[in-house]
Amino acid sequence: MYFSLIDKIDNLVPGESVTATKSLAMSEEYLRDHFPRFPVMPGVLMIEAMTQASAWLVRMSENFAHSMVVLKETRNVKFGQFLQPGQTLVVTSKIVSDDDNQTVLSAQGAIEDAVRIRAKLTLAKYNLRDLSPHQAQFDGKLIKRLQEELALLWNEYQVP
Repeated sequence: MYFSLIDKIDNLVPGESVTATKSLAMSEEYLRDHFPRFPVMPGVLMIEAMTQASAWLVRMSENFAHSMVVLKETRNVKFGQFLQPGQTLVVTSKIVSDDDNQTVLSAQGAIEDAVRIRAKLTLAKYNLRDLSPHQAQFDGKLIKRLQEELALLWNEYQVP
């Protein structure tokens, strides 16, 4: 299953930083269970929103060189107050270090200019062909789909 926890990318500077937003709506499915009388966005989904924003930064920074950009590790996670329906999480992420196989980023989520979550994220990056030559055919298709999705999230991006 795939779901996007980023509604819009507001600013993206390849090789540097990204700012994205997630507005929490009461209609989101997981809110029925977390918690029925006090609906809040689960902390793990706030981390996922930071991961997704960070992944867009990594992809743009290397011109979509890898079809897979996935969370490898989180460190120093600090949670603040909950995100409730009607509130907007503003995610910012900055590259700390980068090499061929992974990128380390410093990310945070703020609500009304108050930081509510922060973490250091390590994202692994690779192509499916690195795992198996038989999967090489999927890399191009995945990258094309990701480029099309980015064009929906960020008005400044146009699919090549």
